[in-house]
Amino acid sequence: MSITKKVDRDKLVLGLAAPLLAIVAAVAITSVIIGATGKDPFHAYQVMVDYGSKSDSQVWIINKAVPYYLSAVAVAIGFRMNLFNIGVDGQYRIAAFFAAVVGGAMAMPGIVQIPVIIIVAMAVGAIWAGIAGLLKVTRGVNEVISTIMLNAIAGTVIGYFLQDGRLAKKEGNMIHTPFLPDSAHFFEFPTQPKPVYGFVVIAALVGVVYWFVLNRTRFGFDLRTVGLSESAAQASGVNVKRMVITSMVISGATAGLVGMPTLLGVSYNYGTDFPAGIGFTGIAIALLGRNHPIGMALSALLWGFLDRTSTQLEFEGYAQEIVGVVQGVIVLCVVIAYEVVRRYGLKTQQRKVGEELAAQARKSDKAEVSA
Repeated sequence: MSITKKVDRDKLVLGLAAPLLAIVAAVAITSVIIGATGKDPFHAYQVMVDYGSKSDSQVWIINKAVPYYLSAVAVAIGFRMNLFNIGVDGQYRIAAFFAAVVGGAMAMPGIVQIPVIIIVAMAVGAIWAGIAGLLKVTRGVNEVISTIMLNAIAGTVIGYFLQDGRLAKKEGNMIHTPFLPDSAHFFEFPTQPKPVYGFVVIAALVGVVYWFVLNRTRFGFDLRTVGLSESAAQASGVNVKRMVITSMVISGATAGLVGMPTLLGVSYNYGTDFPAGIGFTGIAIALLGRNHPIGMALSALLWGFLDRTSTQLEFEGYAQEIVGVVQGVIVLCVVIAYEVVRRYGLKTQQRKVGEELAAQARKSDKAEVSA
């Protein structure tokens, strides 16, 4: 058997071993934690499966997974470049705010208005993330620090303009931007008992584009090369600084889409109750999905499933924090399991390649002696 075939077979086995190891470890650790609270872990799993499999729960989980997935893709773009864009939360919130302001001030047909709102959101997100990229390449500011600070600034900017008499209005105890007209409402899939966001189609397209650009284009190759080794990429002619800014801009533009399912399909305005924290959830989902579009989609659905079933667990008498603990355990188990399997696979591959080369060398020596 050739070296290549051995490596391919071992790669497949290790690829299956990593998620299986992560699942077993996560279930075992979670069971111990739930058992330590005095509750039956297997009953908890049964409650989660029964409640999560209901039709209304399935629709809720899919709708919840859409912004989670978009957030994860935005984070993953930076991860593939070895950039830690922790500012997705601020990027999508300020993008959704200004998109809501523009959309609420427009009176156009939906076929024009909806694309304009989405483009505004992507442009604002791209500009906000681009600031961090520019600071990194011109001043050497670490993107973690700059994006954290930009999150705070985004919240301050939104807080300043989200006031009655400025870019928002007050209704009761709520302050929000003007409602989008009916023409700006995104389409839905008519399912029972509630519809599925039509934005799930956009999320799927984003995943396809993400995969294609990273794996089938020169830009994607350069991006991954810079992520693996900046010096090697620089030596091969890649403009690293330009790649850093471009990657942050694309990541921010994708982050701008995160708030669109809510803005165009649920709230139709940006108010004080607009969902926050999705950007940080996206980091966990990107790690859980290993930056792969399908892996992140499954992880987003899993996260939505856990969010949905947490309320039922609490109703059954389980601690409210259990689901948060489960989510953290799953992410840690996946990260650790993949790293353990990666290191084991690397050592195994090196040993087998060495043995194969040694065997070929012995054959060559014997052939020379015989000659």
